[in-house]
Amino acid sequence: MSFPPDARIKVTVTPSPNHGTRRDGIPPDMLLLHYTGMRSAEAALQRLRDPAAEVSAHYLIHEDGEIVQMVPEMRRAWHAGAAAWGRQRDINSHSIGIEIVNPGHDHGYRDFPARQIDAVVALCSDILGRHAIKPERVLAHSDVAPLRKEDPGERFPWGTLHAAGIGHWVKPAPLTPATSGLSPGDTGRDVEAMQRKLRDYGYAFEASGTYDPMTEKVITAFQRHFRPERVDGIADASTRTTLDQLLAALKR
Repeated sequence: MSFPPDARIKVTVTPSPNHGTRRDGIPPDMLLLHYTGMRSAEAALQRLRDPAAEVSAHYLIHEDGEIVQMVPEMRRAWHAGAAAWGRQRDINSHSIGIEIVNPGHDHGYRDFPARQIDAVVALCSDILGRHAIKPERVLAHSDVAPLRKEDPGERFPWGTLHAAGIGHWVKPAPLTPATSGLSPGDTGRDVEAMQRKLRDYGYAFEASGTYDPMTEKVITAFQRHFRPERVDGIADASTRTTLDQLLAALKR
């Protein structure tokens, strides 16, 4: 069944049946960005509208900049899966999900075309103008599901979005040798302190004091979003300085 578009910019409504009620009537307070990770836009759109797939998103943005809305914003689309941010576990109830057409890491990951990013900026700006979503709650799928997801990945231009007033961002600290930091297998207070900072920012995992596989995945997700020049899961000085600067910016 069709519905009127929510956006104040041009979108095409192509309904998906895959949605439900937001838990406890929660208004959306998070914007979550994905890539489709499929070989074609057509295959992605078909899957997002297939009842058997049980997945959906509110919006899909084609590489040519066309925007498709599949689920009304006040409904709960099924895009985040098992995910968490801070103390929140039902990310679908809290978020508006945008799928951005790109084949992803498994099918020839490539840069996002300028027209597509222009459309991402326009749609995000429109959504943020209508909902009370804080900049630090404009997130990547990989931020809320670091064990499972890589999207939208290190090629996504978060800095461009921030320049347009979208999301939380600082200029990444200059690269340093990977050996200058903490790495898998390390233990101790420095590891625990770094884990606590990541938790303070929102990444949902335990500060155990051991640089375990979960910590490596969280660092990798952090790098994809905030320090994409080198994504290796090692908490070098550049990565840790960028994290410190992000936390400091939150307090301003």
